[in-house]
Amino acid sequence: MNALRNRVQLIGNLGQDPEMKTLESGKKVTRFTLATSEEYKNAEGQKIKETTWHNIVAWNSLADIAEKFLKKGRQVAVDGRIVYRSYEDKKGVTKNITEIVLNDLLFLQSPKNKNNEE
Repeated sequence: MNALRNRVQLIGNLGQDPEMKTLESGKKVTRFTLATSEEYKNAEGQKIKETTWHNIVAWNSLADIAEKFLKKGRQVAVDGRIVYRSYEDKKGVTKNITEIVLNDLLFLQSPKNKNNEE
C-alpha cells in the first residue's frame, strides 16, 4: 500500500514545449504543463468542458526523454507524485506551487502538422 500514498496518473496534452535546465550539480530537470479536460452537462443540459492545467517536472533520464520527444500538443500519460513547494519572488511575495514529479511517461498521440506529418 505504500505505492498508493502519493501517486497521480493523468492523460492530457502538453501546453508548451518542454524546457530543460542543467543544474550546477549536473542533474537535469525538464518542466512542462499538461492540460486535462473533463466534459459534463450542467443543470440546463448544456455541454461544459473544464480544463485543468498541471505543472510537470521530470528529472535526469526522464528529463532527457521529455525534452527530446515531447512537443506542444502531444498527448501523454504521466505517472508521478504530487509535490507542494513555495518560494519568494523578486518582490518578496511568497508563491505556492503544486507540481507532479514524474515516475513514468507514456507517449500516446502526436500532434499533426498542416501536412499531416508527425
